[in-house]
Amino acid sequence: MIRLRSPRFGRSPQIRRIQITARDREIVALVARHRFLRSTHITALLGTLSQQISRRLQLLYHHGYLERPRAQLEYFYRGGSSHMVYGLGTKGAALLRDAASDSCGESNWSAKNRVVGRIFLQHALLVSDVLVAAELACRERDGVRFIPQHELFAESIRWHVKTNGERKRSVIPDAAFALERTAPDGSTERANFFLEADRGTTPITRTNPAQSSFRRKFLAYEATWAQGIHQRQFGLHRFRVLTVGTSAARLKALRAECSKLQSGKGLFFFLHKDALANPASLLDAVWTSPQSLQPVSLL
Repeated sequence: MIRLRSPRFGRSPQIRRIQITARDREIVALVARHRFLRSTHITALLGTLSQQISRRLQLLYHHGYLERPRAQLEYFYRGGSSHMVYGLGTKGAALLRDAASDSCGESNWSAKNRVVGRIFLQHALLVSDVLVAAELACRERDGVRFIPQHELFAESIRWHVKTNGERKRSVIPDAAFALERTAPDGSTERANFFLEADRGTTPITRTNPAQSSFRRKFLAYEATWAQGIHQRQFGLHRFRVLTVGTSAARLKALRAECSKLQSGKGLFFFLHKDALANPASLLDAVWTSPQSLQPVSLL
C-alpha cells in the first residue's frame, strides 16, 4: 500500500480523524502564548520524543488547530532548516476559549497567521528563541523559576513616557518575563525583564529624533525608570532590558550608544543569539553591559 505524503502548506482531506487530548491542548496553549514556535521549541518545552510531537503537530495543522505560516517557505526552497514553524489556528483559538481562556479573542487567527511576512516571522521567532531558552535554563537551575509574561501582566504591555521635553511616546517591549529565585530560608527575590529582539532592521540612531531608533528605545526605558512608571503602572520594584541580537558588530555599536545615557546605562544587558544554543548558560555571566568589560549574570 502506498502512503501519500501530506502537503506541508496545504491541508489534506485524507488526513485521519483527530481526538483532542490533554497534550494537544497543551501544545495549542504553548503556541498561543508565544505566537510562533518551531517544532523543536515545542518538543523541548514538553520534554517529549520529537516523533510523537511531530505526529500531533501534523494532525493539529491539518485539522485547523494550528497554522504553518507560508513566510517560512523560503527556508525549504533554499534547503535550509526543516523545523516547521507553527502559529495558532482559528479552531485552536476556539479550543482555548472553550477551556475558559479568552486571551485569543475572536480573531480569525488562521488568516492572520497565514499572511505574516518574512521579516515579522523572523523577528517573532527570535523572541521565541529567547523565551524558550530562558524557560529551559530555569528548569536546569535549582531554586529559579521562570515566570512568563501572561502571569505578570493581564493585558499586553504598553505604556507612555515623555523624554527630553518631547510629547509622550509609546513603549512596547517585544516580550517580558521574570526570574524568581528562592533562597535556602524560603524567601524569594524576583528580577523582571523586558526583551528587545534585534535583527538589525531598526536604525541605532536617526537625525530626526521623532523617528524610530534604538537610541529612542534606550531613552524611553531610561525615562520609564527615572519617572517610576514601572512601579506606578505595573507594580514592578525594578527591571532590566535585555537586547538579543544577530550581529556582534551591531551589538557592540548598541552598547556604545547605550553608554551615552546619563543615568540609565545599568538597565541594559546585551547578548548574541548564538548563546541561545546552550540555554543552561543564560543564567551565567554571559551578558554584556555598557558599564562593565566583564560579562554579567541575570541573577
